Amino acid sequence: MKASRRYTLTLSCPDRVGIVAAVSGFFAQHGGWIVEASYHADTQTSRFFMRQEILADSLPFDLAALRTHFATIALAFAMEWQLSDSSQNKRLILLVSKQDHCLNDLLHRWRSGELQVDVPCVISNHEDLRGFVEWHGIPYHYVPTLDKIAAFNNIAELIENYLGDTLVLARYMQILPPDFCRRYAGRVINIHHSFLPSFAGAKPYHQAFERGVKLIGATCHYVTEELDDGPIIEQDTVRIDHGDSVEDMVRYGRDIEKTVLARGLRYHVEDRVLVCGNKTVVFK
Repeated sequence: MKASRRYTLTLSCPDRVGIVAAVSGFFAQHGGWIVEASYHADTQTSRFFMRQEILADSLPFDLAALRTHFATIALAFAMEWQLSDSSQNKRLILLVSKQDHCLNDLLHRWRSGELQVDVPCVISNHEDLRGFVEWHGIPYHYVPTLDKIAAFNNIAELIENYLGDTLVLARYMQILPPDFCRRYAGRVINIHHSFLPSFAGAKPYHQAFERGVKLIGATCHYVTEELDDGPIIEQDTVRIDHGDSVEDMVRYGRDIEKTVLARGLRYHVEDRVLVCGNKTVVFK
């Protein structure tokens, strides 16, 4: 059964009395049927966060008119806000290098309809996965990174040409330039094969092995100029012991990486993630 079309409102603003009443009253005034609502007040920053889903057919106007009508309330409460339409899929551009486990998992979820997105293209700095991607009917773009400036200018052009909403680094083993991170702030999602902030950078499983830790994990986060330091969306761990080798840890890690990236990406696609400084509020 196909889900009903919904508009999703997400917002944050300075915390004060009357925010929920104003937003809920606005939708009630127009006959809007709220089917999901989540709230969070952050005491450290004194900011209020909200997410609401409204049945589109219950409102007397379309998304553009809804934005126009809601803008008055948003201005009154100094809101940072956005509205999305469930009938309009997010357009994900996937970036990969040679490892295919995260790519394979995401494309399976996409083909099965579990992940309601469009995948207009895949970009890679290697040719290894071309056949696999093109078998799915998705354009594959090989962009070598020997010249970093030229490479990321090319990638930015592809993003604009394909109207990409979100970039997913599905084990893309390149550091993004600072200006690129700023240009696509809040739109680049990475899976790091470590339970950040521990063992950032290269070869985290080797670092974990040398340290003798008893837990390893993976972290899905937004990419910023600071390497592996962006707002965290999702994490998970698996227990290990003294008998596990680095190779064992890498094998365990692949499974965690896939599930953590898929969960974090789903939260992002469903507009469940709001950034609060270098942290996130995730309405699951």
